[in-house]
Amino acid sequence: MDKIERMKELTARLNKYAYQYYVLDEPTVSDKEYDELYNELLLLEKETGTTLPDSPTRKIGGDPIKEFKPHTHLKKLYSLDKCNSFEELREWDAKIKKLAPDVIYTLEYKLDGLTLSLTYENGYYKGAATRGNGETGEDVTAQVSTIKSIPLSVPYKGTFEAQGEGIMRLSALKKYNETAAEPLKNARNGVAGAIRNLDPKVTAARNLDIIFYNVNYIEGKDIDSQRDSIAFLKENGFKTEMLFVSGNMEEIIGRINSVDRKALDFLIDGMVIKVDDMRLRERLGYTDKFPRWAMAYKFEAEETTTVLKDVVWNVGRTGKLTPLAVLEPVELCGATVSRATLNNYGDIVRKKVKKGSRVFVRRSNDVIPEILGVAEDNGGSEIVKPEVCPACGTLLVESGALLYCPNENGCPPQITGRIEHFVSKDCMDIRGISEKSVAQLYEKLGVRSVTDLYYLKAEDVAGLEGYKDKKIENFISSVEKSKSVPLDRFINALGIENVGKKTARDLALRFKSISALMNADRETLLEIEDIGEIVADSIMSYFGKHGALIEKFREIGIDPKIERQDAAGVFSGKKFVLTGTLPSYTRAEATKLIESAGGEVMSSVSKETDFVLAGDNAGSKLEKARQKGIKIISEKEFISLLNS
Repeated sequence: MDKIERMKELTARLNKYAYQYYVLDEPTVSDKEYDELYNELLLLEKETGTTLPDSPTRKIGGDPIKEFKPHTHLKKLYSLDKCNSFEELREWDAKIKKLAPDVIYTLEYKLDGLTLSLTYENGYYKGAATRGNGETGEDVTAQVSTIKSIPLSVPYKGTFEAQGEGIMRLSALKKYNETAAEPLKNARNGVAGAIRNLDPKVTAARNLDIIFYNVNYIEGKDIDSQRDSIAFLKENGFKTEMLFVSGNMEEIIGRINSVDRKALDFLIDGMVIKVDDMRLRERLGYTDKFPRWAMAYKFEAEETTTVLKDVVWNVGRTGKLTPLAVLEPVELCGATVSRATLNNYGDIVRKKVKKGSRVFVRRSNDVIPEILGVAEDNGGSEIVKPEVCPACGTLLVESGALLYCPNENGCPPQITGRIEHFVSKDCMDIRGISEKSVAQLYEKLGVRSVTDLYYLKAEDVAGLEGYKDKKIENFISSVEKSKSVPLDRFINALGIENVGKKTARDLALRFKSISALMNADRETLLEIEDIGEIVADSIMSYFGKHGALIEKFREIGIDPKIERQDAAGVFSGKKFVLTGTLPSYTRAEATKLIESAGGEVMSSVSKETDFVLAGDNAGSKLEKARQKGIKIISEKEFISLLNS
């Protein structure tokens, strides 16, 4: 085989592997195997002085360009009409149905990124452009060529334009900002800045993606519906995200209401409803700006700007100091926002925020708002890094971007924070203790350790405000009952830094007892899926310092273990994902049933998932399962399997 033929073979294989990895999210080879083939192709290209038009090496980013050239689209790209209420959506639907009572709609995410149009000729990627004014955009071929998920060659040989939204995934934004000299304010700015940068290597560094939703122009083929358009894109290797098809607007509205924006790895600012049939679209026509056959329902804004007035420092249960920004009150997502998180002092430095500066603030549902970066400096004053703990006056310890108070046993908010965590529902589940009563336990009864709770008597608690006979009885009973807590909840209750509910469950299933976990070495911990070096070090550090506390728990009678079972359960080796609301079980109850039958509950849908247990108002996990062909079961089917 000559070198050019080998290059063609390598290109075909590498493009296939890239499609499986970046589009289908189903990798079929290891990174090592891919890299070996990729390096072989690079070497052959160097030896021959030839690069094939669909070679994956074209995606690494070439030399900077001098300027963006104008590009005329083969067919005009329209923007969308928008509405902000379901009543407006119903009115739009009524107008359509006067002309076509049997209309069918499609529902898609309104992606919050940068609209792009990619042109293909003779089966190869020819170029890319921004939307611009709809008729003429900027040629961004070199920049878009760096995006790993786009196909450089396609089966269809005719000329066509594929329209999509360039996005920066939230996971990619987080990873980029971890090492960036100047962090990006948000994913929308991240993609727009990358595509409009004259240096393609800058674009490549941001690891962008594109989701496609329209064949804007095609020669030699009829596309009769939006579903046909999406099917054509999929057949030619493009990533798509169409969600739902229905002729009932109330069903469409129901699906919009069920969208869980927090579960998505990309920004959306609404949902797009389109008439499916292309002939009906032609009858409906266009205004000067918009097609009459599509409507974008806009969600309430999750981002705004306001003035940062001050910063106060809070001390958490692990001793870590978190800066809390005091804001000029602003309305956001239906609530008045006056506080926002800044994560840590390193975050303040990287985002260059100051007192008096106008800042970008983002809020997502009930999560505390976060400051993304500076909108206007306004000549504000620097935020001074504290040197001593604001709660106890102890000299602070610096660890990278973080500040810690080392006074673990004498700093009030650390002590009360550990108690609040310990008694919570996902931990020891001790009832009758609120944030207010934890303060009373600390101040009036001298509780300084979570183990002190097990030595309290009814007459001690009787002196606390709000504690009457029944509440006292329930509290004492709940403390006693907590001694038989399952192992995973006890591990979670210990409050090990970087160890949450899922990791606690993984540790419990792996080690079966606290003794085994305490004696585990670093290498053994790293063998567990999703446990990296930081988490392993946190676990090792915790048990290195708190052996006496574990011994105290044993004296009290708390030493939970998982009894090893020889018999495999009916779900042995099976992996489940739960989504929506089940009629008869809470998520915790369903999880317990699955695990007691030998199964495992995962947080997200992947190729390893065996079943998705779906209840009412299921969200994006259900759609992803459908796309991947994973078996979806109802509660009734779940019970049947459980009893089989």
